[in-house]
Amino acid sequence: MASGREILHKMKEKVQEKVGLGSTAESGKGKSTASKNIKHGYHLVEGKSLHPMEDYVVAEFKHVGDSELGLFAIFDGHLSQVIPDYLKSHLFDNILNEPDFWIEPENAIRKGYRITDQDILEKAVDLGQGGSTAVTAILINGQKLVIANVGDSRAVICKNGEAKQLSVDHEPTTEKESIENRGGFVSNFPGDVARVDGQLAVARAFGDKSLKEHLSSEPDVTVEIIDDDTELLILASDGLWKVMTNQEAVDAIRNVKDAWAAAKLLTDEAVKRNSTDDISCIVVTF
Repeated sequence: MASGREILHKMKEKVQEKVGLGSTAESGKGKSTASKNIKHGYHLVEGKSLHPMEDYVVAEFKHVGDSELGLFAIFDGHLSQVIPDYLKSHLFDNILNEPDFWIEPENAIRKGYRITDQDILEKAVDLGQGGSTAVTAILINGQKLVIANVGDSRAVICKNGEAKQLSVDHEPTTEKESIENRGGFVSNFPGDVARVDGQLAVARAFGDKSLKEHLSSEPDVTVEIIDDDTELLILASDGLWKVMTNQEAVDAIRNVKDAWAAAKLLTDEAVKRNSTDDISCIVVTF
């Protein structure tokens, strides 16, 4: 007789077949109903590594009472598809369920990240090992953009043709002191990439129960006001940023009107530049 975990795994495979997550590419687009100028598009490409696709995205406009929220996120899993998938299903709900979301969204986001990570760690027996980075963007009524992130997935905005990074790359070398203060260490061995305890190439992440004592899941949070100079927003996993600078990405798509075509162009360009990682990209045009 099949165990509970085997049945769960089979159910997961069926779901993945239905939504195409097992395929090598996934795409979508949408637009705001509150502001006819704001549109989004996304495109994902599976990397050339030997593991299944571990990038998951959220890209949608949602009406809450009289307000409209644009919810955008990229979750880049490591040693896990289950944890980024869990984030896709739960992180925004946990943020929006915070009672102070409309008054202090930055605070609500920090709390939402914390609660979600606690849930993942408590469910580690079911969710398994590994973890995920995250970059999230909440666009409130087309006017206020709140960006948060843990890890190295990145958010870049373009205003008047200039790229501005809104997220922080949480790399082990830059957070070495806080990792060591927690009793961990940063090592380039084995290989040539700095890793927490010689294992993980990012200093902040969801999950990673075995490393959690030495890892943070506290997000950096930034607020950006959308004005007439705002042209577009890019969210992408490190599969893009390993081979492209922020300004190169912005320059490549500034004149592309369709948000989905812009997202696809960036992923295609990253593949051309020999990115071997999973690549996921969301473009929001204003």
